[in-house]
Amino acid sequence: MYQVYLRSFADADCDGAGDIAGLRSRLPYLADLGVDAIWINPWYPSPLADGGYDIVDYRDVHPEAGTMADADEFISDAHALGIRVLLDIVPNHTSDQHPWFQQALASGVGSTARDRYLFRPGRGPGGDQPPNNWMSQFGGPAWTRVTEPDGQPGQWYLHLFAPQQPDLAWSHPEVRADFEDTLRFWFDRGVDGFRIDVANSLTKDVDLPDLDALELSHRTGPDREHPHWDRPDVHDIYRGWRKVADSYDPPRVFVAEAWVDTPERMAQYVRPDELHNAFNFDFLTSRWHAKSLRQVIDGNLAAQQAVGAPATWVLSNHDVARHPSRYARPQDEERGHNFDHLIGVPADHERGLQRARAAALLMLALPGSVYLYQGEELGLLEVEDLADEVLTDPTWERSGRTLRGRDGCRVPIPWSGDAPPFGFSPDGSAPPWLPQPAAWADRTVHAQAADPDSTLNLYRRALRQRADHPALGEGTMQWCDTPADVLMFARSPRFVCAVNFADTPLQLPPDAQITLSSGPLTGDGTLPQDTAVWLQTDR
Repeated sequence: MYQVYLRSFADADCDGAGDIAGLRSRLPYLADLGVDAIWINPWYPSPLADGGYDIVDYRDVHPEAGTMADADEFISDAHALGIRVLLDIVPNHTSDQHPWFQQALASGVGSTARDRYLFRPGRGPGGDQPPNNWMSQFGGPAWTRVTEPDGQPGQWYLHLFAPQQPDLAWSHPEVRADFEDTLRFWFDRGVDGFRIDVANSLTKDVDLPDLDALELSHRTGPDREHPHWDRPDVHDIYRGWRKVADSYDPPRVFVAEAWVDTPERMAQYVRPDELHNAFNFDFLTSRWHAKSLRQVIDGNLAAQQAVGAPATWVLSNHDVARHPSRYARPQDEERGHNFDHLIGVPADHERGLQRARAAALLMLALPGSVYLYQGEELGLLEVEDLADEVLTDPTWERSGRTLRGRDGCRVPIPWSGDAPPFGFSPDGSAPPWLPQPAAWADRTVHAQAADPDSTLNLYRRALRQRADHPALGEGTMQWCDTPADVLMFARSPRFVCAVNFADTPLQLPPDAQITLSSGPLTGDGTLPQDTAVWLQTDR
């Protein structure tokens, strides 16, 4: 699967923001890369307070992205190339400009319109304090007070993210019915499935209790369910969605973004009557360390096998720092996965890319499905020097301009040329919505296509072998006996993946044929540090 952050992929209408027509024009590139499906970040009408995750209308296309006709033509063209299309659905919250929320504001206290959201009276004298101590994921309280129709300060509404993203009340039958209608709307237009944004957050404890100190820092308390993360009743929602998906021929599919505490809890989302995939964020957040990665791989494969679901591996996405930049830092301790965790930590970007190339071969050799984030096949780094005035992530303002947020992984893709916009937009267009580094001249698709050793061509060869080799994709694996700083596993028939984390070169099996390497071997044919190989062997 290939994730497209639409605003940053390809701009066809010269406004500096990517669109459906631009994506459609690049479908041959994605087919040549070898992807089976595309997941597209939200393309719906939105004020863009949070990059499109604040939605006004779930059954239309944002004018910046194009039209419904553009969407239909894109889906048709993708299918003609054998590429499936997954959209992004955001069920936890709407935009504050959504008709439902505007109706709730206009209707006042006690109205049935407010029942679709989580409105509550405040605490303290005059209700001046938020209803509880919950915090927004973007900084500050998770509650905002409204001005009532009579002009007086009134109730508060819950928003686990930005104030422009009020949380829906999933206990309301109309909310459930409307989202199932939205699924059918897009399925009827040929969409093959959905990625579900913050799939673990929809349902809340009806009492809305304060969080204790542990719950404020972790998603689940040790002795009880968390009041708003990963609650058991969320699974009933997805059982209903699965029935909708299974009513189509062929059945449609779902992948969950569920940041949960353990592989076992994550596996609950992909039980046979619920969703199909759930992102393995333990793999994404692991440091580049053999023991850590092996534990993550073993834990997730076991948890997924217990419910009969495939594992889903991912290294980067639109919410985290790009993994070559994470791997460029010392890996002696856990640092976190966001750019703000990396600021001030010395970086070796050449080594980061070397590790990222090895990580790609490791990931693509594992059993299960894989999600690639646009630009990782180009070895793009996090853009770490964006000027303050161009930052758009709500985290920047909500944190009092102390956290820079996620813009650095969302900078538009470089396609060709020696200077920005690098073919992202036609000549004479408005500048890209986020500025591209001049240093990307040697990272463009055009430049890398001509270099047999480029990261782009490594990904092309890896995806081609993954599609053709009978050992890869679904199935099982077996670890091989190796030193502690080496990961080596076999898959039947006749496939071995080896990754060397040690500073001592690794002697490869003498009868093995190397079919792909993330980097050059040493002069005597041994595997150097931070390098991976795929082998074909009779043993």
